[in-house]
Amino acid sequence: MTDATFEKVSPSDKPLYGPRKLLLCGFSSDTQSKFIKVLEYAGVVNVPRVWVTHNQGDTPISELIKLPDGSGFGVSSQLPRAIVVSGVMEKELITLMTVCRKTGMKDALWATLTPTSETWDLQRLLSELAAEREALSKRKNG
Repeated sequence: MTDATFEKVSPSDKPLYGPRKLLLCGFSSDTQSKFIKVLEYAGVVNVPRVWVTHNQGDTPISELIKLPDGSGFGVSSQLPRAIVVSGVMEKELITLMTVCRKTGMKDALWATLTPTSETWDLQRLLSELAAEREALSKRKNG
């Protein structure tokens, strides 16, 4: 991200920045229920979830994170697949990412909420995450 740096996450009980919540983008109504099963396997099904809808791309992350648990559930999203994690323990994030990989879930952009990213709108965050992924892929392959 432009104003952020990567920080290594360790399997600790240290909570990540922000309120305990997941912002979930790019899930069809069918895959939402399947992802809840993934959350159960990872032991984080109790983390409040916001299913971000396509028309919320211009909404600041700080507003999305305040939406109530379950917002957007049942509405398919054509946004890029992304998971923005806030307030969970570092070890919970590691477990969730591991379970997502092992279950063969469609590849997603991952982010943790930061003081910088919460001031951005969702489209900016998704664009930055896609650019990061592209840069890392080029570095890895080149």
